[in-house]
Amino acid sequence: MIDHVSIPVRDLEAAARFYDAVLDTLGLTALERRPATIGFGKTYPEFWINLRVDTSTLPDGHGAHVCFRARSTGLVDAFHAAALAAGGASDGAPGLRPQHGEGYYAAFIRDPDGNRIEAVTFVK
Repeated sequence: MIDHVSIPVRDLEAAARFYDAVLDTLGLTALERRPATIGFGKTYPEFWINLRVDTSTLPDGHGAHVCFRARSTGLVDAFHAAALAAGGASDGAPGLRPQHGEGYYAAFIRDPDGNRIEAVTFVK
């Protein structure tokens, strides 16, 4: 139903370095680069970061929320660790979230611009 998602970033090159490291854990790479936008995906750009220099860092509880599907709990863990190593902040350590459904295993991070990014897998 959804073809792609875009989020704003203040510094395109800094955000590219962050998302290169974080999304690589899920098998996504930068597939298209333009002067003010970069598209990440597996076979086509599904997730875009767009330069918006007038955007300020967002306070907790604001900004976009995007969730990526991971193939395993280990990849959710790797996503979270990569985000922290690349300058992101934890917004929920990897673990089961029974309030979201049985077997819902996720990690939440905030990118340097304050966007909330999640990786999820489902365990049986």
